[in-house]
Amino acid sequence: MRKFLALAFFLTSATIFAQGTITGTVFDSELNGPLPGANIKVVGTTNGTVTDFDGNFTLEVKKASGEIEISFVGYERKVVPFSVQNGATQNLGQIILSPDADALEEIVITSFSLAIDRKTPVAVSTIKAADIETKIGNQEFPEILKSTPGVYATKQGGGFGDAELRLRGFNSENIAVMINGVPVNDMENGRVYWSNWAGLSDVTRSMQVQRGLGASKVAVPSIGGTVNIVTKTTDAEEGGNLFATTGNDGYMKFGATVSTGVLDNGVAATVSASKTSGDGYIDGTEFEGYSYFLNVAKDFGEDHQLSFTAFGAPQRHGQRETRHLIETYRKSDRGTKFNSDWGYLNGEVKHVQDNFYHKPQMSLNHYWNISEKTNLSTAVYASFGTGGGGGFTGDADLRNIDSEYRSGYLQPLDLDKVVEENVANGDLGSRTILYDSRNDHNWYGALSTLSTELTEDIELMGGLDVRYYKGEHFREVKDLLGGTYWLEDSDENNPNAVARTGDKMSYYNDGIVLWEGGFAQAEYSKNDLSAFVSVAASNTSYKRVDYFNYLDSDPEQETDFIHFFGYSAKGGANYNIDNNHNVFANIGYFEKAPFFNAVFQNFQNDINEDAENQKIFSAELGYGFRSANFRANVNAYRTLWGDRTFTQSYFVRDTGETYFANILGVDAIHQGIEVDLSYRPFDKLTLTAMASLGDWKWDSDVRDVFVFDEDQNVLNPDAPIELLLKDVPVGGSAQHTYALGANYEALPGTRLRVDYNYYDKLYADFDPNNVGEGYQPWEAPDYSVVDLGLTHDFEFGDFQATLIGNINNLFDTEYISVVRDGMDSNARTAEVWYGFGRTYTVGAKIKF
Repeated sequence: MRKFLALAFFLTSATIFAQGTITGTVFDSELNGPLPGANIKVVGTTNGTVTDFDGNFTLEVKKASGEIEISFVGYERKVVPFSVQNGATQNLGQIILSPDADALEEIVITSFSLAIDRKTPVAVSTIKAADIETKIGNQEFPEILKSTPGVYATKQGGGFGDAELRLRGFNSENIAVMINGVPVNDMENGRVYWSNWAGLSDVTRSMQVQRGLGASKVAVPSIGGTVNIVTKTTDAEEGGNLFATTGNDGYMKFGATVSTGVLDNGVAATVSASKTSGDGYIDGTEFEGYSYFLNVAKDFGEDHQLSFTAFGAPQRHGQRETRHLIETYRKSDRGTKFNSDWGYLNGEVKHVQDNFYHKPQMSLNHYWNISEKTNLSTAVYASFGTGGGGGFTGDADLRNIDSEYRSGYLQPLDLDKVVEENVANGDLGSRTILYDSRNDHNWYGALSTLSTELTEDIELMGGLDVRYYKGEHFREVKDLLGGTYWLEDSDENNPNAVARTGDKMSYYNDGIVLWEGGFAQAEYSKNDLSAFVSVAASNTSYKRVDYFNYLDSDPEQETDFIHFFGYSAKGGANYNIDNNHNVFANIGYFEKAPFFNAVFQNFQNDINEDAENQKIFSAELGYGFRSANFRANVNAYRTLWGDRTFTQSYFVRDTGETYFANILGVDAIHQGIEVDLSYRPFDKLTLTAMASLGDWKWDSDVRDVFVFDEDQNVLNPDAPIELLLKDVPVGGSAQHTYALGANYEALPGTRLRVDYNYYDKLYADFDPNNVGEGYQPWEAPDYSVVDLGLTHDFEFGDFQATLIGNINNLFDTEYISVVRDGMDSNARTAEVWYGFGRTYTVGAKIKF
């Protein structure tokens, strides 16, 4: 008995003295930065913890030796051995997790894939949720990417959600934006309206920018690149947060997110909602927006998972649509905040130019693990957009900054004077009214991708992409401004109509788009070499129905479908020279259908018989370096774009009218070099740097350019314009951009961020009336902007809390961010929008 007791005492003592502590830091291999929220667990036990905001963890263990498993959704799991003796502490140092393509696809359950570092042969930048949360403040969503190579993000006129993202000199029409693998670019014109997704930053898990051909598995690649936005889904842990933010010019945002985590029955749900409002930094851009997000997912055994997601962001905001001369801003007592597109009516703010929209999107996703080697992911989705933007028409000259309808020179509009005129006009109706240009649509689609492992080294994939889109375009009377009616003569079926509030006017037509696409791809991965080859084909069909320009009895009121068949072929390879160095290359050619307005010219059902596919050839070389504290990427690209179609706007100051040139068949060359660096000299400090040197030029002249006004009337049917664009720089985006950044942990839980961005070679968008022999657009002055941020994490009772402060444009730099050329291509005649001066936000978030 004494021997037994002695043995028991010895074992108990050994267990007690074997207890110890292990520590470490988990890093993300893509960003070489900390990975907060990673799970740490002793293998074979329930003993575990999670990493903090800086990726650190501390875990007490009851064994002298063993293994811990480190895991994080969307990353490969890693097992690390430990050994501690007699209450000692072992520091395991940096533990680096790499993204797992298969894990990401299982969670997102879509037909797209994210690029994987040192594997996928594309130029890529990834922004994590923590960076979005701390930096967004009152910036527009695309501005989060402004330190990314090749990116130029602006607020445009400065209204809420009116931002534009350009990538390698290509505008949003030619950048594919996908949310959980579902495309959101407009099916008719390719544009992305960021005000439709105003609350997306609250629920984004990561945002990845793939420049060039990209890795997305879709039938037709984008020209400039792809932005993949991945929202929170079943990866969300149980809990949630409450947040509130305030800032300059009455900015206020508050909201909440709640997640159930994965319940015992396999169901997980996440709900998020927020409200944003403010007066706007620019005069007359008051706004109010809401956002909502819902995700419900369920596992059905080990082989099936269903996920339903719905989100939307209804909003209304005032706009600044009119650019002005630099001299005008200097003369205004409002400086760069001057906006001529608003005024007062009955003592209250009245927006002449505004925007209102609601575009909910719903998707049902299914992931099926057919076998150990084969799986199928399918997403069906629907989106219903309603809304539009405002304007005016009539006798009153509301654009003239020295108009009698203003309360003074460069002052807001006095719309009471317009009302007086309309009332005095009596039974003759309104002389000037406000209208809304509506763009309602219904959009349905399905994406499905089947993948199978042919061998241990080769994976085959194939997918289908089908879409149906119907857009309803019309203008309606918004406000008669004291009058009794508006005399409308645009409808051939009712040429002398009396239109009242809510009635259609000017134009009314439908655009119908059908899309069928498919792709096949083979991927090879063995040891240090990974490669892919992909082919795809698509058919785009357009139909136009015009209810105003054609009699109901006219068979030409509705066109037949016009079909455009396109195809693509691309390939690439990545080779990891060793643990530090890798090189990659990709090359591709594809054709994509022209946009809707290039097929039906001049807003009529007249079919452009010369419309043809846009043709794109792209090639890229890249090099990467990775170490524990330093990472670098260098890549060079060249994109040849033939038969480009687009619309260019310009403003005629003498008449106060904006006109649009429909440009078909122009070629362009976009080429450049991009570099980005990240260095962590010690645990508390991370330094980043970026340089992007672009050389973007038009490569051909173009003839037969037609011009139309805002009412869609052709102004020069018998005298089309000729544009001599050969070797003219592409405008609208800074061709040279640079960035420096620092993130420093000044105190435990307190981090200070500084970002410096520099922009050069910003050429004006050309004026179609001014492009003759030897034309060169005006180059706006180069500029730099410094942003400052502070984050402090602390405990608030039993909860974790975070204070976040941001100051953008710290030194209140005055700079031109958007410019359109004038008649003499100089600073005196250029029409511009200035960027924002100093702005700030202060916010708090409590996690539970």
